[in-house]
Amino acid sequence: MSTILEGLRYAESHEYVKVEGEYGYVGITDYAQHELGNVVYVDMPDVDDEVTAGEDFGAVESVKAASDLISPVSGVVVEVNEALNDNPELVNSDPYANWIIKVKLSDPAEVESLMDAEGYKAAIGE
Repeated sequence: MSTILEGLRYAESHEYVKVEGEYGYVGITDYAQHELGNVVYVDMPDVDDEVTAGEDFGAVESVKAASDLISPVSGVVVEVNEALNDNPELVNSDPYANWIIKVKLSDPAEVESLMDAEGYKAAIGE
């Protein structure tokens, strides 16, 4: 059973966003990291790159597969989680504490179109 946190919003592609004011922290869900297995590399955009909801912004590679990261929100990357460069496996230990990018939201209303915790549980059959 995957950990799904209340208060976050979830995309069908298994990314989450945690909104704090005008910023969103984006990462992959616990379900996604379980499906991928041991993460060995996280490809992240650069600070000041723009991301667009529904478009890829990087990738996560595991011993089993590589998976594109699809942004659940649009905006400008203001920070990347540098710790993942040396320790990509942090995504496996706690995907919610180990977000991938921090985005200054260009359209906060986009968040409303994402699933809440109950909707995501239903989407993954839990």
